[in-house]
Amino acid sequence: MSSAPTLLLSPLEIRVLGVLSEKQRTVPDSYPLTLNSLLSGCNQKTSRHPVMEVSEAQAQLTLESLKRYSLITESSGGRAYRYGHNIDGVLRVPSQSVALLTALMLRGPQTAGELRIACDRMHNFADISSVEAFLDELAERPAGALVVKLARLPGAREQRWAHLLGGPPPQDALPAAGDMPAAAPRSFEPGLDEVATLKSRVARLEEDLAATREALQRVCDELGMSKALWP
Repeated sequence: MSSAPTLLLSPLEIRVLGVLSEKQRTVPDSYPLTLNSLLSGCNQKTSRHPVMEVSEAQAQLTLESLKRYSLITESSGGRAYRYGHNIDGVLRVPSQSVALLTALMLRGPQTAGELRIACDRMHNFADISSVEAFLDELAERPAGALVVKLARLPGAREQRWAHLLGGPPPQDALPAAGDMPAAAPRSFEPGLDEVATLKSRVARLEEDLAATREALQRVCDELGMSKALWP
């Protein structure tokens, strides 16, 4: 039996997953999300670092890649497919920790105090020490740390935290949430490693599709439906 793939997400996967988790808690009546609602959340210009411009094709490909980790649920409701997340089930962490991870995924590194404010609509933490307790649990998790405390910035009074869902954070730490610039949205331009990863995933999906078609064709042949199903 093959083991599950190691969880190492791309910036787009992190953004999509963060939006699904956020909207589940802030607009529960609209959750699970349609693709259009998901895109709006990904391209939102407030409470996002960095600001992105994600296309429909990029979002679709990202949803497919997240399914490999069982992080995405898909359902058909009305005229459109709807998408949800399965962070709790895959990472096996409590809802309070999911709220903290969501804020870090969408807004970048933040102090415990900033995280308490950012999570207000997702979970009402009693105080900063409560936030720090859950962050410590995530950092000392036996199955692998999900957050890390960053080095204190020059002149800063508190240290910030960053998530590890995309690997170690960059050395040049991102600006704190309160200092996020109102920059114009940028198109997502993956690096060479991310392009290679996406190409590998597309190739794997194409192989799976070809195998499925071949199996279905064999079944049709056995049933006397010899006509090719595909050109």
